[in-house]
Amino acid sequence: MFDFSQRVLLLTGANGGIGRAIARHFLQAGAKVVMADIDDHGAAEFAHSVDGGDSNVAVAKLDASKAADVDRAIELCIRRFGGLDYLVTAAAIYEDHLLDGMTDEQWRRTISINLDGVFYACRSTAPIIREGGAIVNLASEAAHIGGSRGHSHYGVSKAGVLALTRSISRELAPRIRVNAVSPGTIDTPMVTKFLAEHGSEFVDEIPMRRLGRPHEVAHAVAFLCSEAASYITGTTIHVNGGSYVGG
Repeated sequence: MFDFSQRVLLLTGANGGIGRAIARHFLQAGAKVVMADIDDHGAAEFAHSVDGGDSNVAVAKLDASKAADVDRAIELCIRRFGGLDYLVTAAAIYEDHLLDGMTDEQWRRTISINLDGVFYACRSTAPIIREGGAIVNLASEAAHIGGSRGHSHYGVSKAGVLALTRSISRELAPRIRVNAVSPGTIDTPMVTKFLAEHGSEFVDEIPMRRLGRPHEVAHAVAFLCSEAASYITGTTIHVNGGSYVGG
């Protein structure tokens, strides 16, 4: 367990399966957490369940595709907790659309949430994050091997997240470290339908012979924010059970 006492985390996509695991992990480590999500009611219920007094957590409604929502979440960090140390971008959607039938709107929706939203969050928090802080962007195994059938827009959006992460890591060093985590197939509500259709096939192909768990992604995120990763920036940690091995 890392010690994040007196540290403040802004977490987008906080009410998702991975987001909740990250929020719980940081709260247990002593951090103050602003949980930002389109489902602010669900995030609030979860926040109260893990921090009954609500003294260490605040909730913001966030449509990741809207820069103004990101700015309001940052304002909440400052107003409620006095500053910001970490940004973790976990907001994303995973929709099924084959290329030959994909509409402009469907393409833009995925890109705007999964990639534009990360850009907005990084751009707005970079001047605010205190020296020695960190940004961790959630990418995906799909960014490295391509999205599975029906998910080309998702793969492209996550590949963009990797490119953005590497580029801004050079701009923001040495004041802020910027890294990414690329999960493989993680057992979360976002991919429930996909897992129902393909879960057994994927498990057979994963060297670890199981799906990933949200807390395992949270551990990687926490490491990258911690002092244990003080000389790591511009890199990606893979949490995929060995289903993809590469850079």
